[in-house]
Order: sequence, then structure tokens, then C-alpha cells
Amino acid sequence: MEFKTEKNWEIVGKNLLAGGVAGMVSKTSVAPLDRVKILLQAHNRHHVSHGVVSGMRHIIKNESILALYKGNGAQMVRIFPYAATQFTSFEIYKRYLDGIFGTKSHIDKFIAGAGAGLTSVALTYPLDTIRARLAFQIKGEHVYTGIAHAATTIFKEEGGARALYRGFIPTLMGMVPYAGLSFYCFEYLKYGCMKYLPWLTCNPCQKNTGGLVLSVPAKLICGGIAGAVAQSVSYPLDVTRRRMQLAMTNPQTEKFGKSMILTLRLIYQTNGIVNGLYRGMSINYMRAIPMVAVSFSTYELCKQVLNLDTGLKV
Repeated sequence: MEFKTEKNWEIVGKNLLAGGVAGMVSKTSVAPLDRVKILLQAHNRHHVSHGVVSGMRHIIKNESILALYKGNGAQMVRIFPYAATQFTSFEIYKRYLDGIFGTKSHIDKFIAGAGAGLTSVALTYPLDTIRARLAFQIKGEHVYTGIAHAATTIFKEEGGARALYRGFIPTLMGMVPYAGLSFYCFEYLKYGCMKYLPWLTCNPCQKNTGGLVLSVPAKLICGGIAGAVAQSVSYPLDVTRRRMQLAMTNPQTEKFGKSMILTLRLIYQTNGIVNGLYRGMSINYMRAIPMVAVSFSTYELCKQVLNLDTGLKV
């Protein structure tokens, strides 16, 4: 994809808009589950014995129903540029890698997805740290009053810019299988549906090009499967990232913020695999599957509305 003309830059702008909207819609749809997941992952003392449902009940009872969305403002500030960059980068990388590994190979989709994930997370990681800190706060124990206060406090008291990037390495390592598999699985399933089940999963493209586009139910199913596969592989590194991001909120957990390897080892030694490295996995499936499904579906729909998707001919 070359960007030498005004038309090409218009396409990039539309891709950025479609990706940003998709990210905001998908993240808001699972924000309550996201907050409970963070509280469980980092072993918040108020939620040690809670599961998904009891955790949500506890938040509503002791804080408010709006507290389920605590940290979502920071999430929206982060997710628009994150998702916009991720989806647009994927389209660019996919275009450049097309055909390199053969016409029947889909490995280029994995590499493009992994590259897109790395690009987006590198640009927006500090906002993810801030969002996690805000979501981890319990009513009556607030340390931060908002996004700007959290950013300046972390920067001044915890070691400057480095503190805002605590947990960045496991995030990068986890992003390769997560983003790579997400995009790879969705594109692979999308192509398979269009090629082998077009009468069941597809609609004619509205631009009347002779191409096909996935129906909304098919988009959701393909996105959900892609999310489940990607999360299963990358989840332990997601837990590691959260423990490192939240390590400095309590003197007893500061040891978790020193290095990725040490944090992984401490999580395993302290809580094992099921209750440590995969703690909160059940809620993660509950949030990740619909989140990825909604994200890909919204992006595909936005592309159609913005005349970016002319349909696939198979």
C-alpha cells in the first residue's frame, strides 16, 4: 500500500476511524468483566475469595453499578489510538506481505497481525498502565483522582517514564501470539467461510462487485473463535503484565515489579498454574470471546459503511 496520493491517505484515515470505533465499542461492551478480571488477576485483598459473579455483586454493593466501568475513561483514551493503529497497521503489513509465503499460505496474516499488535501496544502502553491502576482502586482507598493525576503520580514517585512502561516486555512477548493468532484465525476462518460455506455465512457485497462479505453472525462466530484461541496461548503473560503494572500499589507486592522472569516465577511459586498464571481465565474467556468478536465485526461493518470493503471473490 503506497501513500503517495490524497486518495491513499483518505483510505488510511478511514481505516484509522474504523479501527478506533471498533476498539471503543468492543472494550465498552466488556468493561465490567475487564474490571473484575484485573481485580482477580492482581489478587486484590477485597476480592481474594470472589469469582466472576460474586466479584461483580461485591462491586455493585460496596461501590455502585457505575463502578463496574471504573477505569473505562482511561481505556477509551487508550483504545481509540490503539485499535486504530492496530487495524490500520495490519492492513498495511498484510498488503506488503501478500504472496511472500505463497498464495495458499496464511502465515503472512500471522506476521502482519503480530506486527500490528507490537506497533499499537508500543504507542499506547502508558495509558494501559494508568487504566489498570484506576480499575484496581476500591472505594474509600483511592490513590488517584483521574488519568492525569495517575500519570503524574506514577511518573514522579515510581521512577519516571520507566514506571509507566512497567510490564512492557511481557506485554510485547504476549502480543506476538495474541495479535498474531487473533488476526490469523479470523482471516483464515473468514476465507474458509467465504470459500466453502458462502450460502450459509455470506451476503453479496453492497457495491455489486461480485464479491462476498461475511454476515454479522458469521463475523461474530469467527471473531469469537479467534479470540478464544489467542487468549488461551497468551494469557500467562497477560497476568504477568498486570502484576508488574500494579506491583507498586502495595509494599507487599513490590517484588512483582522487578523483572518479567522473576514475576513469572513468583506467581508460579506463590499461586501455582491454575490460581496464579491462569487466575481469572474463566472470566477472560467470558470477556475475550465477545470482545474480539465485537471488535472484528464492528471493524468489518465500519469498512463496509466507509466503502473500504469491496468484498472477497473466491
